[in-house]
Amino acid sequence: MEETLLGLFPITAEVKDNHLLIGGCDCLALAQEFGTPLYVFDDETLRRSCREFRQEFSSRYPETQVIYACKALLIRPLVRLLMEEGMGLDVVSGGELAVARAAGFPLDRVYFHGNNKSPQELALALEWGVGRVVVDNFYELGLLEAEAKKGGRHQEVMLRLCPGVDPHTHAHTTTGAVDSKFGFAMEQWEKALAQAIASPHLRLVGLHFHLGSPIFEVEPHQEAIRLILGFAADMAEKFGFHLHEFSPGGGFAIAYTRERPAPPAAYYAEGITQALLGGLEKHGLPRPRLILEPGRALVGRAGVALYRAGSRKEVPGVRTYISLDGGMGDNIRPALYGAKYEALVANRAGEGPEERVTLAGRFCESGDVLIKDIFLPRVFPGDIVAIPAMGAYSIPLASNYNAAPRPAIVLVKKGKAELWRRRESYEDLMALDVD
Repeated sequence: MEETLLGLFPITAEVKDNHLLIGGCDCLALAQEFGTPLYVFDDETLRRSCREFRQEFSSRYPETQVIYACKALLIRPLVRLLMEEGMGLDVVSGGELAVARAAGFPLDRVYFHGNNKSPQELALALEWGVGRVVVDNFYELGLLEAEAKKGGRHQEVMLRLCPGVDPHTHAHTTTGAVDSKFGFAMEQWEKALAQAIASPHLRLVGLHFHLGSPIFEVEPHQEAIRLILGFAADMAEKFGFHLHEFSPGGGFAIAYTRERPAPPAAYYAEGITQALLGGLEKHGLPRPRLILEPGRALVGRAGVALYRAGSRKEVPGVRTYISLDGGMGDNIRPALYGAKYEALVANRAGEGPEERVTLAGRFCESGDVLIKDIFLPRVFPGDIVAIPAMGAYSIPLASNYNAAPRPAIVLVKKGKAELWRRRESYEDLMALDVD
């Protein structure tokens, strides 16, 4: 197997006796013990990713807090691991907030995002003591003030500003362009800031933007930083606004294929902190706390999906389909975004490619294809197919389409596997039905 392919897998991945091992665990043995589809996460890769982002940014800008964007993947054992690594959390719903609380995460390190938070969710955030509410629009600004007044509380907030910058990524994952449902449009920035400052039960502590995901270039972040720091300087002069916190979001890329490697954390750290320090100096602004929000970049490489191969269909002169026992039910990204992946046969990982095949899912949609036209060793029924870089936005977007149970999740570390989430049962599928 090529080293470039192995480099897409967790950092502990290795081939031994023709089998793929992750975290010292044989993937074939994992599939036999826990069944398939199975999502395998590597403890060392998760922790090293957290430490790398913290170190690269804080070494250049000490006033940095890294918070994990929970939408990439959220389960209680992961939250506890992130807490051990000193992370904060970025949540976007009452449900994500409830998971964080159930895991024992300190809620004063939680930032509550989202473009349509309900009155109930905001009341819950106030009651539970969420650290920051990142306000997205005028409706929410008024709603939060009313809820805080009703509860006799005061809440620290940030404003989400839409800078109108193109991050050069997929249209479905672009969030900071002019035509976006997220954040205050540029023409609304001053009005929003004035209203936030005037709200008796809110304390405006910072400004936030998010451009999209995955972003391979740092220039869009730099452009948005210059725009927003210029605005902050104008508001300091006009309203006495003090920028205590500043967040350029996240959206940092990972490598899904050998053809497009992702920049290291150091690349983003250098580009973002240079733009921030330059802008602060230019406008004479004091140094705010820098809030980073990587999600995919912390968990993406750490996760591998294991599938068992089943039927084979050869269409002469067209293609050969190999059907797996998962698909769009556990990873809809290829169907939704046209996402590209690589794969290998985990129980014959040292063998070279013999044929070009298409890895199809088991779900009743023609678009349920995980990888189209990939070169692999000949795949037989029962073989275990491993797809790397599956740690982000697969499980959170999973569904029970065709009444298929969602897969189990395990953590591997030093040759041992720990069950993080059991596989759903058929009884689970019917648990909410009312007879």
